[in-house]
Amino acid sequence: MQPAARLADLFGDTSNRGPNDPHPVYRRLRDETPVLPVTSWTGGTSYLLTRYEDVREALRDDTLFSNRSNERTVGAVFGRTIIEMDGREHLRHRNIITPALAPRALKGGFPAVVESIAHELIDGFAAARRADLVADFTFTFPLRVFTRILDLPVEDYDAFHRWSIDLTGVSDDPPAAFAASRAVGDYLRPIVEKRRAGAGADLISRLVHAEVEGEHLSDEEVISFLRLLVTAGAETTYHLIGSALYALLTHPAQLEELRGDPSLLQSTIDEVLRWESPIAITNREVLAPTQVAGVEIPAGAGIVLAIGSANRDERNFPEPDRFDLRRSPNEHVAFGFGKHYCAGSRLAYLEAQVGLRTLLDRLPGLRLDPDQACGLVGFAFRGPDHLPVLFDPTPA
Repeated sequence: MQPAARLADLFGDTSNRGPNDPHPVYRRLRDETPVLPVTSWTGGTSYLLTRYEDVREALRDDTLFSNRSNERTVGAVFGRTIIEMDGREHLRHRNIITPALAPRALKGGFPAVVESIAHELIDGFAAARRADLVADFTFTFPLRVFTRILDLPVEDYDAFHRWSIDLTGVSDDPPAAFAASRAVGDYLRPIVEKRRAGAGADLISRLVHAEVEGEHLSDEEVISFLRLLVTAGAETTYHLIGSALYALLTHPAQLEELRGDPSLLQSTIDEVLRWESPIAITNREVLAPTQVAGVEIPAGAGIVLAIGSANRDERNFPEPDRFDLRRSPNEHVAFGFGKHYCAGSRLAYLEAQVGLRTLLDRLPGLRLDPDQACGLVGFAFRGPDHLPVLFDPTPA
């Protein structure tokens, strides 16, 4: 077996804030070393998978590629949640969350609520004819929606967003992540206790009254779920909407095509998810000796699934580096695959659709500010960290 490589040696800055472009490296690895031994952040050896078929199979088969590896990484700060569960345990806990995030739960008046939040945020900067759409919109919008789902005070969303950023940055700054984990727990415990005594329809109330095989979730289990849901819901969608805006603003002809044909909005979002996956890396653990692309992998080894690479695999996506809002078929794995397909994907789609549609309707002539640079950043989580734009006055 070849010596394990360091991800930092391959990719440079592998933090979630680094301004790197991993795709040229991924392209070379897919061609030359699609299963590469790498040094894990704990010091052991893991295997980086970069081809679409290998990544999708590992996402599909949790009997061989277990999620329990997350227990030693993000699980250390989130607590025990479905992202480290397999089999029946995963299914039982997923069934608690799914009804609140399923398409039928997001119908009725809920889209109008999401749209009203988008309009409220745009009202705050529309008159200025310029904005940073990350600071002024994408950073805030998804978490405001989630605080509504959880029935939490809107004035607390700033704190939640700081905590969620620190939680997702556990590999970059572990002390900050553990401090955020404690802060979320301290904030939520009295709320969870109060919701147990009530009969609300919000997501926290559903969690505290839910049963798994006849037993209610403990307060700590509920809080762990909420740490995960808020962070995944806010951070993933924040990066998705930001990357969608960046893609459209750097491809102005396709932006105008979307303006002329709003029916392309769904395919645009799917192409963004493929072209620049918000969650570009996830982990698994091999439960039994196996072979992937001719490489022997021992039981207990960690697996690093490069979702961002899989979604640009030229074996499955013609001209994979080209952003094409009419791409079809587009079977990306940005939301996972199989039993662990993201439970909140429909909410993310709804928020992205409403957010993009409202911004394009409200901001005529939307374009990047030519005097300010911007780009995509991050390794495991990808998206722009700022989007300086100009736009025309709204017609009277």
